[in-house]
Amino acid sequence: MSETALAARLLDVIEQDIIPLTRKGVAAGNKVFGAAILRKSDLSLVIAETNNELENPLWHGEVHTLKRFYEMGERPDTKDLIFLSTHEPCTMCMSAITWAGFDNFYYFFSYEDSRDAFAIPHDLKILKEVFGLEPGGYRKSNAFWRSGSLREMVAASPEAEKARMQAQWGRINEEYARLSETYQASKSGNSIPLN
Repeated sequence: MSETALAARLLDVIEQDIIPLTRKGVAAGNKVFGAAILRKSDLSLVIAETNNELENPLWHGEVHTLKRFYEMGERPDTKDLIFLSTHEPCTMCMSAITWAGFDNFYYFFSYEDSRDAFAIPHDLKILKEVFGLEPGGYRKSNAFWRSGSLREMVAASPEAEKARMQAQWGRINEEYARLSETYQASKSGNSIPLN
């Protein structure tokens, strides 16, 4: 499978599977983060989920997805799966992905996007204050996994596919901007510790 085909499929999963769940989650007062797990063999969706911090502040999009994945009766081995996150995983989520045995994760929005476009700066603050790391300071390829930025994958795609993926990128970005506005307008009334 080419990186371009993978990027195209991951964009589809965000737009078609994660965003509808996130709309419902944000309407209830949760943050905009979501995730999905796909099979490496055919890129079929195993599970998609979204943030559920109102139930438990640890149920970030990625951790809540892993929770639901492990609640499944039969599930594939994580070495055979791809982990997709809408936003670059925080340190807790990165650790959860690692502990679950994934050898990869891909993300749409960066930490800087979470801070600047979504007014959610906690990931960068935790990296700096707890670990002494600047943005992007963690090893994106290490003994446990390799991470991939969808932005970089789309930018590296052949021109014929790039235009379509950039248009889809724009639609996804616009939808998340709307979801962020909804979340920001309602967050003062929720019980999430780090709004």
